[in-house]
Amino acid sequence: MRVYSSKQIRNIGVLSHGGAGKTSLVEAMLFDAGHTTRLGRIEDGTTVTDYLPIEIKRKVTVATVLAPIEWKEHKLNILDAPGYADFIGEVKSAMRASDGLIMVVDGVAGVEVMTEVHWEAANEANLPKVVFINKLDRENSSFEKTVAALRERFGSQVVPMTLPIGAEDKFSGVVDILQNKAFKFEGNKAIPTDIPADLINDIEKYHDALMEAAAEGNDELMMKYLDGEPLTEEEIAAGIKAGVKNAKIVPVFCGSATKNIGVQPMMDALVELMPSPLDAAPEGEDISKGPLTAIVYKTLADPFVGKLSFIRILKGTLKADGTVHNINKDKDERYGALLVPRGKAQDNVTEAHAGDIVAIAKLVDAGIGDTLGEKGKTEIQPGVEFPEPTFSVAVAAKSRNDEDKMATALYRMVEEDPTLRYSKNAETKESVLTGMGETHLDIIIERLKNKFAVEVNTKTPRVPYRETIRGTGDFEYKHKKQSGGHGQYGHVKLRFYPLTEGNFEFTETIFGGSVPKNYHPAVEKGVREVMSEGVLAGYPMTQIKVELYDGSYHDVDSSEMSFKIAAAQCFKKGVEKCKPVLMEPVQYVEVHVPEQFMGDIISDLNGKRGRILGMEPHGKWQVVKAMAPLSEMYRYAIDLKSITQGRGYFSMKFDHYEDVPQNVAQTIIAEYQKNKEDKE
Repeated sequence: MRVYSSKQIRNIGVLSHGGAGKTSLVEAMLFDAGHTTRLGRIEDGTTVTDYLPIEIKRKVTVATVLAPIEWKEHKLNILDAPGYADFIGEVKSAMRASDGLIMVVDGVAGVEVMTEVHWEAANEANLPKVVFINKLDRENSSFEKTVAALRERFGSQVVPMTLPIGAEDKFSGVVDILQNKAFKFEGNKAIPTDIPADLINDIEKYHDALMEAAAEGNDELMMKYLDGEPLTEEEIAAGIKAGVKNAKIVPVFCGSATKNIGVQPMMDALVELMPSPLDAAPEGEDISKGPLTAIVYKTLADPFVGKLSFIRILKGTLKADGTVHNINKDKDERYGALLVPRGKAQDNVTEAHAGDIVAIAKLVDAGIGDTLGEKGKTEIQPGVEFPEPTFSVAVAAKSRNDEDKMATALYRMVEEDPTLRYSKNAETKESVLTGMGETHLDIIIERLKNKFAVEVNTKTPRVPYRETIRGTGDFEYKHKKQSGGHGQYGHVKLRFYPLTEGNFEFTETIFGGSVPKNYHPAVEKGVREVMSEGVLAGYPMTQIKVELYDGSYHDVDSSEMSFKIAAAQCFKKGVEKCKPVLMEPVQYVEVHVPEQFMGDIISDLNGKRGRILGMEPHGKWQVVKAMAPLSEMYRYAIDLKSITQGRGYFSMKFDHYEDVPQNVAQTIIAEYQKNKEDKE
């Protein structure tokens, strides 16, 4: 592939609600540019950007894929990102590498949930957008209704640039409103055609809307417009371009990706309207000069070249075969060729300029979000902001021989996916996998099987309950055993108190040497060891103070082991008299939802034994703050999606332990006793 200057580059993410036709649109763009000889189909598993086996099988995009397109002497670095909510992390990485976005909207379904989510995220990042209304060849599709829905939801900044010729199965071409030209499409050719008479009024209406939008951000054009003077095509184009760059105008294009209708006018507009990296740079900053600065926005384990690091060059020039310094980790790393992947195929370049996107193989230490550049010269850059995963399952290899293999594979997958967590819970002895939702983890588990030949069982993780006491008491226990020769003798009297701070405290108030000091550590050790399994349901005991206040010993038969055994038995029987209780972890939860779902969210949290702490506005959203037991929150990611139709999101973190309600505790204790009896 040829080397492009910063001015010739456009970095564009392609986003949509799942199933709107985003990947098919990218496929049509590749075909129109001559990078493929035929249109691939999702149904056949032949598209360039959905090439992973899991994507072909499920017919959904699960990973952001780079597809550089050479068009009209420019390079469009197209980033095809997933449309399903569980893969929002991939969307975040695509947006970090992009200077603008194509929002693909289904002309049948209209504005869907993830359209709203992505739109809001784009606004927060101040990224320019264009809309492509797709599937206008389908039954019940409507350009007018979809435009009306877009304008109602996102405002008058949404302005059509093309109009459809015909509707549903008679959809055959588009009209360029600004140029007042009509086109039909054959293969990868756009062929001029006559403008249908029934579109004249619509063209005039939308042309006026374009003129008004163009004048909006320019005082000189606004004065001319208000004076009733028509703006020239050049003035409108310049006004639209300025508005798009500032994210004040959103041009709308229309077509059918699978029939390759209306795609080329949009591609032309990407070149003309979308900002180059030079345009997107902070005002007054020359990104073509200065020390190399690049950011890793994605990593991938490639079966042929090993680990691939995808990087967006923010400043300077990167040449093939050199050394780069990882600013975050303060390490130099050698690299070879600069790769330009297009789906699973790869080309290479000798150098890449500011704003371009390339991949480098075998950067061992580079992780997502790391800044690469020159030591002592390059400043660290903001990384990629990923949402915290909130849906967990416990995983165990079906074959014990695969336990180590499973852990190694999962750690590799975590490296590629920052919205995935893998940990071992020391209290429950379980391996826990946490992701963005059920579909996310289903696909991870399927990839484990297909890519690493590891099969796992999954279940809801055990809750790390704990046990403590709410009353005080004392108990004594004498361990005495005689079987010829030296016997065993240890006698302790212990008092038990609830502890308000700390997990465990041991003290002794022995007078007169009834238990010699050299046995005191054995008493403490015996208590500590037996605290790992409580008296109610076998969970670790905590927040207890133990006092050794009396006992006795034998000159010959006493030993450390004897006192350790005595202390353990005394503790187990003694705490049963001190009002033992079961405690559960309680999470601090923040739920972000649109206003209309507030009542349902509060009702649902109350039903989960949650305690509402308060509510506060956050832009167009409301944030509900609450405390809720972890046991009720394991599947909350699924429940929240259902309640809010996928719009809501939440975060939670451990806050404290508190007593389990008696009726709930009885169920947990009964289940423990049953399992214990089954094992015996």
